[in-house]
Amino acid sequence: MSDDSRNLPDRIAACRLCAERFAATETAHSPRPVVWFRPGARLLIAGQAPGARVHEAGIPFHDPSGDRLRDWLGLDREAFYDRDRVAIIPMGFCFPGYAKGSDLPPPRICAETWRAAALAHAGPFRLTLLIGGHAQKYHLGRGAQGGVTRTVAGWRDHAPDLFPLPHPSWRNTAWLKKNPWFETELLPVLRARVKEVME
Repeated sequence: MSDDSRNLPDRIAACRLCAERFAATETAHSPRPVVWFRPGARLLIAGQAPGARVHEAGIPFHDPSGDRLRDWLGLDREAFYDRDRVAIIPMGFCFPGYAKGSDLPPPRICAETWRAAALAHAGPFRLTLLIGGHAQKYHLGRGAQGGVTRTVAGWRDHAPDLFPLPHPSWRNTAWLKKNPWFETELLPVLRARVKEVME
């Protein structure tokens, strides 16, 4: 492993490429990359970007969305945050901020600068979870053209090594009620696969 690769997490943590962009948001915050991976991980959680609570804590999915995601996966906090087994690599490492009260999307420059190197550094993975539309479009390309609902509904086309998932945000509670197949059909298979990979 080269020195550049070995120091990759530290280099990402020190990144300030988006300082001016974040300063111009409603939150006017500074960059704080949340880096949570190391070589040898078995499970990749590819999400969107940290929210405000994660930005404050510096711990990925340290919020109600994380509680729901851990329930979906059948993992307790100790297993979920075990970097020897789980890599959490979002499309944007920093909280993007708000505009008119809504979350901004992760800046493309983050994935363009860091994503390929981070995936190579932590992988290869036995199981990949694509959470939300940004991660699904990046990893699946045309396979995610129909939107999140259609992509997640086609989960059997990607299992058992990859599962597209909706974002576990409270904002998607109505989506979960509208799509009961997600909990009755997808989640039991996902939990069994996560258990197999983590053991």
